[in-house]
Amino acid sequence: MSSPPHTVLPWVVRRTRLPLLSLRCVDCRSESATTGEGRFRVNANGKLLDVWLLVRCVSCDRTRKLTVHERAPVRSFDPAELDGYHTGDPELVASALLDPLLARRNRFTLDWKGAWQMHTPSAWLDGPWPVQIEVVFEDPVPVRPERLIAQGLGLSRNEVLRRIKSDTPLRRPTSAGFTFTVMAGR
Repeated sequence: MSSPPHTVLPWVVRRTRLPLLSLRCVDCRSESATTGEGRFRVNANGKLLDVWLLVRCVSCDRTRKLTVHERAPVRSFDPAELDGYHTGDPELVASALLDPLLARRNRFTLDWKGAWQMHTPSAWLDGPWPVQIEVVFEDPVPVRPERLIAQGLGLSRNEVLRRIKSDTPLRRPTSAGFTFTVMAGR
């Protein structure tokens, strides 16, 4: 019978900026686009509204529209949401960009390189072993658990596979929280 871990530590994965979009530019054929300052374009056609998120090519600065709402009745919008579209509310930009349905409909993927950071507690290696760590994602950052653990513990990925016990597959990307146990080194 194994004893429960002595220490439980929280790790938090946070977004530091909005991710880039992997989206081919029609002018320069570059694969990266950004939301820049995060602007929406709202167009009224009678009692129907179209809402687009404007993105910009990183290489040539060409602007492109991503459809957020198409031919939606004005009454279907919450007044605060509609005001957010007009003012370019950063939280509304982030929620629209991170929406998987928007990505699927507009055929882009998110490039999270350099757009996230992991916050870990200070040095704990002097404490009792084993140690249980709980990883929480504040945003849906897809990352392979073995790479995240290797970065957080300063271990090689082979060492991670030897010393870590987890119910989550370590070699498959996830953006859901998970818990793992670090066993003492040999």
